[in-house]
Amino acid sequence: MQLLPLLSPKTPNSSSRLINFILISSSLCVIYLFLSLVLLHTSNMVSLTSPRAVSSEPTSIDHVVFGIASNGNSWPKRKEYVKLWWTPNRMRGCVFLDNMPPNAAPDNDSDSSCLPPIRVSENTTRFRYTYRGGLRSAIRVARVVSETVALNHSDVRWFVFGDDDTVFFAENLVKTLSKYDHELWHYIGTNSEIVVQNMFFSFDMAFGGAGFAISYPLAKVLAKVFDSCLERYPHLYGSDGRVHACIAELGIGLTHEPGFHQMDVRGNIFGLLAAHPNTPLISLHHLDHTDPIFPNMTTTNALNHLLQASKLDPHRLLQQTVCYDRWFSWTVSVSWGYAVQVFATNVFLPDMIRTEQTFGPWKRGHALAESFRFDTRARHPDPCRRPVVFYFDGASWGGDGVGVVESRYRRMTVENCSFDASTSPRKLEEVRVVSRKLELGVKQLQAPRRQCCDLLPSTAGKVMEIAIRECGEEELIYMHP
Repeated sequence: MQLLPLLSPKTPNSSSRLINFILISSSLCVIYLFLSLVLLHTSNMVSLTSPRAVSSEPTSIDHVVFGIASNGNSWPKRKEYVKLWWTPNRMRGCVFLDNMPPNAAPDNDSDSSCLPPIRVSENTTRFRYTYRGGLRSAIRVARVVSETVALNHSDVRWFVFGDDDTVFFAENLVKTLSKYDHELWHYIGTNSEIVVQNMFFSFDMAFGGAGFAISYPLAKVLAKVFDSCLERYPHLYGSDGRVHACIAELGIGLTHEPGFHQMDVRGNIFGLLAAHPNTPLISLHHLDHTDPIFPNMTTTNALNHLLQASKLDPHRLLQQTVCYDRWFSWTVSVSWGYAVQVFATNVFLPDMIRTEQTFGPWKRGHALAESFRFDTRARHPDPCRRPVVFYFDGASWGGDGVGVVESRYRRMTVENCSFDASTSPRKLEEVRVVSRKLELGVKQLQAPRRQCCDLLPSTAGKVMEIAIRECGEEELIYMHP
């Protein structure tokens, strides 16, 4: 009997089919992976042109909405401060009053055309206020936050809040905010210059007079829970304390920016301005309680004079640089756009950048009344032993057309002092400073550094010429004849 073969004659064809199946399947997998990668790349390209790409546009004043707290009694006077910095048809926001002031200007009045629109705050009588001796208007002012958000402006990245006597430096405000991601939750501001104030309220609270900024996503969430949150804090004193408490409940702490200034001091704030932190000037507050920042001017005229310097080089405003005259052993401190101080002796740089205490405390009678949250140095009691001060007189663009700014400083006060005309800085009548317009990028804001300066050969014995440059840069910018 003949035995049958173990494998049928069709077995070779079955093996071929199996191999073909594997090859086809592998090819399909490769094609699938290729198409997936193409589709993924295409979706990424589409996302670049989607609304998210719009968010990569640099932050500008068009992305900011202001909420300004005032009242019917103070607004007629305080609006003069707001006029200094408000730009009609460019800035957005409102002033919130408890009631319309008597004889309020109509909407078409020239006075109204250069100011933010006015809104009357909503009724807050339903909220309890139990702080003895305080003002329940703090609740109304706190709700400026939620009422500003409720205006439903479009394309908003930041809400900025301040008082009617807060002067903002808009370009520096925008530049500072631009280093933060506006899509994240941010609460940005500063606290008081006085240690006691911070001990009483909080070192982690943004003081409302200095102004503070809240990013759009945080503000939207805060507005939803704000009224219910206010019910839990009837015992707090002020509006900023309520805002701080409600933001803290959302898990957000304060991001400190030293360019905001509460100015909880009185008198002459020259020392604070002349040794400004190495960061853009954002705001000044409590201007009714301090002397005019320039001699022989009213408060508003002096502030307007400072803003004129800001128009040419906003990021450099008040930035301090120090240089030394080896021939006379003088020390020169330039607070750009504000003042130049010439010391008749050598002063070490660490001492030079400390704040000269020209001002008084906010309140006296406390052991820590003159404890400040920054380094200070005493002012010499003898005016003739103090530095000679030259105040900002004016500025203009240089003649080469490459962003060179020439600023001038003159003496506005004269002390009756005897001096040696050959060696004393009191023989000087004018100081001229040349610098390139300061353009700060995000990295420079994150890691700021002080610039250097050099004294140049003067054209006359009564004029000092100074060039500001990047430290480590050898090339000097010389004055034009």
